[in-house]
Amino acid sequence: MGANRAYVDALRMLARRELSEAQVRQRLARREHDDTEIDEAIARLLEERAIDDARVAEAIARTETSVRKRGRLRVKRKIESAGISPAAAKHAVDEVFGAIDSAGLLESALAKRLRGGKTIPDDREFNRLYRYLVGQGFEPDRVLALLKSRK
Repeated sequence: MGANRAYVDALRMLARRELSEAQVRQRLARREHDDTEIDEAIARLLEERAIDDARVAEAIARTETSVRKRGRLRVKRKIESAGISPAAAKHAVDEVFGAIDSAGLLESALAKRLRGGKTIPDDREFNRLYRYLVGQGFEPDRVLALLKSRK
């Protein structure tokens, strides 16, 4: 009976949003389900493909790039923080970044921060933008090259 309750709780969680196996396990444990109940519920969800870490990784990668305008490194960290293996995270990042224009993504992230300005007025602003863009997961050498072209 307990495994069925854990399964139903997991389905309710998954109805709201995509979650990785690790996230579902963690949330079921927080709801005080027994480890064997959690294992049985997870096995059933995996069999039914209700949980698919590869699908979750790609969904996170698409959201992080298209909505939040984040770079490759930050997207990979976000996927791994969801409990997805580094290999699956790398595969999802490679898939998503293979289909988008990375330079365009960096340009749009910079444009968002410049607030309509075309050039960078001083070194203080240059340093602030550099820290921001590197923090968003863009490669430092590409950020530097873009910022120097706008100076």
